[in-house]
Amino acid sequence: MHNKYLLGTDIGTQGTKTVLVNPDGKIISSAFSEYDVIKPKPSWAEQWPDVWVKATFDTIRDTLEKSKVKPFDIAG
Repeated sequence: MHNKYLLGTDIGTQGTKTVLVNPDGKIISSAFSEYDVIKPKPSWAEQWPDVWVKATFDTIRDTLEKSKVKPFDIAG
């Protein structure tokens, strides 16, 4: 049966997490990538979108590699 898994990614302030679940909501695999908040001055905080993109790609790849699920088996 194709398209039987769901993949979700949460891009947060301290890191990005990707989770792969089956139709029952059971977690099949997950991955997390941590990154820093840049603080150039007191009370300032910055982050770079390219770091989020890399973390998203990395966690998706790691989640799929650990699960052995093929990308075409993911519904969304």
